[in-house]
Amino acid sequence: MTEELPDYIGHRQRLKERFKLGGGNDMADYEMLELLLTLSIPRRDTKPLAKALVKEFGSFAEVLFASDDKLMEFNGLKENTIIVFKIVREAALRMTWQKLSATEAPVLTSYDSIIEYCRAASGYKDREEFRIIFLNAKNRIIGEEVQQRGSVNAVAIHPREVMRSAVLKGATSLIIVHNHPSGDVTPSRADVDVTRRIEEALSAVDIKLIDHFIVSKNMVYSFNDHGLLCRR
Repeated sequence: MTEELPDYIGHRQRLKERFKLGGGNDMADYEMLELLLTLSIPRRDTKPLAKALVKEFGSFAEVLFASDDKLMEFNGLKENTIIVFKIVREAALRMTWQKLSATEAPVLTSYDSIIEYCRAASGYKDREEFRIIFLNAKNRIIGEEVQQRGSVNAVAIHPREVMRSAVLKGATSLIIVHNHPSGDVTPSRADVDVTRRIEEALSAVDIKLIDHFIVSKNMVYSFNDHGLLCRR
């Protein structure tokens, strides 16, 4: 007697065929996640888990960018699945960064792409971090650095360390970025003060601060757009 295959096997194959034909454009978030889960959970119906994850975290992106601790707390997820999520997440960030840093055009011509990268790289973090993007004399990207990581509502930013990193990198200008895990990207008084002190430190070595972004998952605040940079 031929052993009857579980119902999810046929469903899974149909899902793969849809992906091959349409590249995922017509698939809901939970379906994309379901397909991804099959890579780490080969012998189980992953549809209920995918739906539960999207319901819990909100979207495909928020599942992938959720912290390892939060994912590990979720019933049904194991380390192998979290590793798959991290690979996809880091692959997306690396591709975006390499595309940005490979362009010959000045960074100002791809400002929206820079902002999207910063939101993806830092906006989903549940603790604050401080990132520097270094630029050369032609305003082209030459590197980045996560200089500090902090708590859920604060990160220590040291203007002298920012200046030192910029000098060592050979940068002539830079963009600084930090995230607000609360989702509110309005700068605090401390954010404004430290930005001015960073400008002063950079000015002493003839390095220009192009912008300071505060990012969350869905929003960004630009110090430049709001006239909060001194422009010495």
